[in-house]
Amino acid sequence: MAALRLPTPPPPRAPAPWLHSSHRRRVAAPRGAGGGGGGGGAPPPPPVRTLLIDNYDSYTYNIFQELSVVNGVPPVVVRNDEWTWRDVYRWVYKERAFDNIVISPGPGSPVCPSDIGIGLRILCECGDIPILGVCLGHQALGFVHGAKIVHAPEAIHGRLSELEHNGCYLFNHIPSGVNSGFKVVRYHSLVIEPDSLSEDLISIAWTASPKMLSFLESDKPDITSSTLWGSLDNLFVTNQSECSTTGGKMPSINDASELDGYRVLMGVRHSTRPHYGVQFHPESVATHYGRQIFQNFKKITTDFGLQTPLLQERKISSPDLKNFVANDLLHSARLKLWDSVGPCALPKRSSGDKCLRLQWKKIDNFLNRIGGSENIFSVLFGHHSAEDTFWLDSSSVDQNRARFSFMGGKGGPLWKQMTFHLASQRANCGGNLTIRDAYGCTVRNFLKDGFLDFLDKEMQSIQYIEKDYEGLPFDFHGGFVGYIGYGLKVECDASSNSAKSSTPDACFFFADNLVVVDHNNGDVYILSLHDEYSSGNGDGDYQNSIHSLWLANTEKKLLRMDAMAPRLSINGNSSINGNSFTISSSVNKQRFVIEKSKDEYIRDVQSCLDYIRDGESYELCLTTQMKRRTDYMDALKLYLKLRKQNPAPYAAWLNFSSENLSICCSSPESEKDQAENLMIVDLLRNDLGKVCEPGSVHVPRLMDVESYKTVHTMVSTIRGTKMSDLSPVDCVKAAFPGGSMTGAPKVRSMEILDSLETSPRGIYSGSVGFFSYNKTFDLNIVIRTVVLHNGEASIGAGGAIVALSDPEAEYNEMLLKAKAPTKVVEECSQQIYNPDRSDSMQTTVS
Repeated sequence: MAALRLPTPPPPRAPAPWLHSSHRRRVAAPRGAGGGGGGGGAPPPPPVRTLLIDNYDSYTYNIFQELSVVNGVPPVVVRNDEWTWRDVYRWVYKERAFDNIVISPGPGSPVCPSDIGIGLRILCECGDIPILGVCLGHQALGFVHGAKIVHAPEAIHGRLSELEHNGCYLFNHIPSGVNSGFKVVRYHSLVIEPDSLSEDLISIAWTASPKMLSFLESDKPDITSSTLWGSLDNLFVTNQSECSTTGGKMPSINDASELDGYRVLMGVRHSTRPHYGVQFHPESVATHYGRQIFQNFKKITTDFGLQTPLLQERKISSPDLKNFVANDLLHSARLKLWDSVGPCALPKRSSGDKCLRLQWKKIDNFLNRIGGSENIFSVLFGHHSAEDTFWLDSSSVDQNRARFSFMGGKGGPLWKQMTFHLASQRANCGGNLTIRDAYGCTVRNFLKDGFLDFLDKEMQSIQYIEKDYEGLPFDFHGGFVGYIGYGLKVECDASSNSAKSSTPDACFFFADNLVVVDHNNGDVYILSLHDEYSSGNGDGDYQNSIHSLWLANTEKKLLRMDAMAPRLSINGNSSINGNSFTISSSVNKQRFVIEKSKDEYIRDVQSCLDYIRDGESYELCLTTQMKRRTDYMDALKLYLKLRKQNPAPYAAWLNFSSENLSICCSSPESEKDQAENLMIVDLLRNDLGKVCEPGSVHVPRLMDVESYKTVHTMVSTIRGTKMSDLSPVDCVKAAFPGGSMTGAPKVRSMEILDSLETSPRGIYSGSVGFFSYNKTFDLNIVIRTVVLHNGEASIGAGGAIVALSDPEAEYNEMLLKAKAPTKVVEECSQQIYNPDRSDSMQTTVS
């Protein structure tokens, strides 16, 4: 839609548009006024219907979840460019579908019409509708009434401040001042300049002190010495006044006056309209009394203008509205239900469906007897350079964060490899899929709706018997295992990719045979799948015999390992299958070449800081790539050395021989500051809020940064919520790519990063993991990873840029993160250096 212009001010003495009889809303009489009614208990309060305007923010669905709890019904989420004023007028005034409006945070500035969209028109026209603006919405309220939007004295992202307020009813039952316990989370670099407020706006909240608090310091509020403020006397609902505007001019953003000191404006309200704005984020997990603010806004709404009878007149659930709003905007449209499958009865087959049955065996306390999971992988899958194998490897089980390892290779009749390349780098572009089965047959198709939609349909076509996997303590029982590249973000929220990846955008095996290692007690499981629907035709018996034979043979190989255990070396020095894992004596003089020089990288960091200062993002995860030739690299040897030197709970090995591609992934813990920690927790809650039932998100108040760096922990958190049987692919679409690898708000941050990063991230920043045939999933975030493709090793590295970042330190951090994987590549290289070769790269990492 075209950029919105500020509406022209109404002519002098003309009635304001919201007072026009065609859409003026009556204000309910105060309690106790005439027309009271008889005795009896008070009826339960009706639900409040909220229109939530989403400014493409990464925290909108945290607000969604809070409003769902407070209001009694979920709000309707509409992005700021989805509806025209005609649409808003229809549903707010004609259909009377909404009781109030909340305008979300978002990147950018209200000075730019495309950043705030329909929000400006709503604030001008809807004078008799209660409106709450949060962060960007708060600034928009100031802007439409003539206030200046300026740079804050300091950009604050993911830190907390104590607030003082004036007792406005929005802060009813909330303490005020230093040491009161009222601490709020701030994500902003722009503010309303207090001296520029017109008579229409009243300041209602400020920072109480210059002290900034961290997430951990804010955990427990102190209200022992506080005073609770707030009175309905401060709720003004008298005659309406005309809206003053800037006449459509686009003022530049200046810096806040040094005289402002620490009293940064944190809240405003209109003098006569029920319009409120808060600069902070009441929905954040670390904001104290955030829910109370939403409850107070609900009370403001009900006392201001809801009519009786309330529930009967609300039309938000009408089919007309649901048909009007795009499916991806109404949260309820995402809640899909699967038909349950009985534990014993064989489901009726549909066209193209499969009913997979699982058989498994368990060898108790086996791991410790044979020297570790590396020996198991080497014996079962390490031959022929471990071609077409996978190993989801808990090489570190610190803090019990990754208990199981999963491994397998080219298996039985159901095995296949799926390789996907995007057709272009735009959203909804589709792509080309190649499927290779166990017998070498290859089929190529164009997927109009993309890979994730294909994967979802594949999973939905599988039926299963829950009784088959009763007693198994892990979630992967066979199915899809592989990776999703960063470029597949165009099938999620991103609009485009800046460059095409040389590696496939997604590559998966369907694993019908696998081995699982329990690192807690040393148990080893052998699993095999077959299609029950094939049992009635000629190859059914053949498939059954194949998978039964694989189970038996695999068990024999493992038991033979047990017998020869004294001859197996431990701690990564295995000589199984004749492979001697020693470093080549040849010296390779080639070195990694970093995509950007030090000066270029530092300039990019400074650009990120400028974007953050201008309110375009709270955090930007800037990355770069480094590459070198590795024509004779032993990929499995490299991975075994990497896992030894840098053990990680969500490590992974993948080899796709037809693509000449090996992935050696090792993701260690990393220490981050508290600001990023809090951003990531709020991002996690937002991602969960998109896919979980309204009001059902429960996230621990304190969690470490690394827990968000794996979608694994997100899945664990989801288990504590009501998921309404969502598809695993729906969950991935909501969270991919991981917010810690992009920034916040995610969509705008990805656009900024695409403009700065000159080469594709490829597999780096994507996810490796599984989608089990019985609709469970587990994915990591690909960092600390060596990708070997067509004779070249590539490593991605970077860091999260926040307002407090130092460019020089960020460059050094990037090098530090790349140090371990680059060192392993150098040590494992077997390429003979030839100075006459044209492809020799002698530039060193600097």
